[in-house]
Amino acid sequence: MSDLVTGDAVVLGLRPARLPSRALAVLLDLLVYVTGYLLVSLGLTFAIASMDTAARAAVQVGSFVLVLVGVPIAVETLSHGRSLGKLACGLRVVRDDGGPIRFRHALVRGAMGVVELLGTFGAVACIASLVSARGRRLGDVFAGALVIRERVPGARVMPVPPPPPWLAGRFAGLDLSAVPDGLWLAIRQYLTRMNQLDPQVGAAMAARLADDLVARTGAPAPAGVPAAAFLMAVVHERQSRDAARAFTRTAAAPAPAPAPAPASVPASVPYGGMPVLPAVAPAVAPVAPVAPAHVAAVQPPARGTGFAPPA
Repeated sequence: MSDLVTGDAVVLGLRPARLPSRALAVLLDLLVYVTGYLLVSLGLTFAIASMDTAARAAVQVGSFVLVLVGVPIAVETLSHGRSLGKLACGLRVVRDDGGPIRFRHALVRGAMGVVELLGTFGAVACIASLVSARGRRLGDVFAGALVIRERVPGARVMPVPPPPPWLAGRFAGLDLSAVPDGLWLAIRQYLTRMNQLDPQVGAAMAARLADDLVARTGAPAPAGVPAAAFLMAVVHERQSRDAARAFTRTAAAPAPAPAPAPASVPASVPYGGMPVLPAVAPAVAPVAPVAPAHVAAVQPPARGTGFAPPA
């Protein structure tokens, strides 16, 4: 796992790619690009047959630079660091801070790749990747980039740590409707990675997130509760509510279908010419069953919130 840390002191869970996977991706890319270059060269051989030697040499050099240098740069720029070989091997090129690369990063990597990969047949790139702690070649170092593994075997979403038992059910009456999704995401990311942070930095981040959460809910945190434990308890309370809401929707019985309206009866006309309407039975409203007098409805007791109402 990489030890990259952002400006917010959040450790990025990036796994740098090593030499075997990078070499396989480069070989796949070179196979595609060299095949394209040979096809282009074969077509240009017949197209420039009538030109002089200097013109043919200039066209061949231009096709070499275009196919083996320009195309890889364009592919990495447009795909944000995922060429065909890297896509097949589950790799991706990112910046040092974990963001997607841009044209300038791809340009530096492509220019250095001519020397590292094509000029020395990959010898310089292999040595630099073996020496580097993150497996970077010279083009990655000068471009400020890093090749990472996107598909990690056995990777899964880290669960939020459970709160202390003495906080279970203490925030049942807390109003969480005003908390935005962005704040929930920030809290989850902190709780799943707080053990990777510096203790002082982690405590400061927990206090800031707890203050934002208190401002959104309108109820102060109980005295003596650490900020991280408060965040754990509130997140688990929200998860419990979501699970209960989903279970209630699944277990709810479907509403009964409305009774069909009675069909209209046409009037009968006797020989005398006077229409006679048929008798219609009066509608009788259904009588709701009455519960016995000795049975009383039992309401569940209200649970205490432990919070003072907001001022």
